[in-house]
Amino acid sequence: MRDAEFTDPRLTAVYDAECPWSRDDDYFVALVSETPAARVLDLGCGTGRLALGLAAAGHVVTGVDPAAASIAAARTKPGAERVTWVLGTARSAPRAAFDIALMTSHVAQFLVDDDEWSAALADLRRALVAGGRLAFDARDPRARAWERWNPRDSLRQVDLGDGRKITIWTELTDVRGDTVSFALHYRFPNGEELRSDSTLRFRDEKRLRQSLGEAGYAVEHVYGGWRRQPVGSGDGELLIVARA
Repeated sequence: MRDAEFTDPRLTAVYDAECPWSRDDDYFVALVSETPAARVLDLGCGTGRLALGLAAAGHVVTGVDPAAASIAAARTKPGAERVTWVLGTARSAPRAAFDIALMTSHVAQFLVDDDEWSAALADLRRALVAGGRLAFDARDPRARAWERWNPRDSLRQVDLGDGRKITIWTELTDVRGDTVSFALHYRFPNGEELRSDSTLRFRDEKRLRQSLGEAGYAVEHVYGGWRRQPVGSGDGELLIVARA
């Protein structure tokens, strides 16, 4: 199944257990909080971890995601009533309604096709007020993260907190230019195995800057890590902050 960790309720629970609050969330909360009580669009909000954290920090948050299972999981969490949840895409966002738009957890890389990427940037620019900011993360292709996506290096166990431990590993399935495909394998204690297939686009800094410029943004910052280190000396990330 394609991107099943977001669309299959059995795997959204595993995703939540495997991905608790982390330094990337701290980075985005600090960035958003440069604007007090910001109106935030969290595109690809998933099961809502960051959206809920931003709302708790005093921001007005709208979480948008195309995966019904993810939105359903987000709506069950404590504090969910503070967030407006929307099942949809960037096109679902109202015009000129947000001070900042976010794409986190490498959501930008799931927009593989150039036309799809350009359309999302245009929709987000339309949703931002004049001078509003867009911030997102993408893996720096120079770090070649996919070389560690193999059963030996990626094998791990996730505790669901109910006595069950899920075994997970990643299998690289294809590399074509800057497009990388892989499969996540999940083995449950009862022997059931599920698989989620995904494809990511590893755009480099030059291409990201070019596409943002073409979409009407001015790039303000590009960081290489969660402590705002220079590109190439951080965590193998490209953390983009641009202004519409």
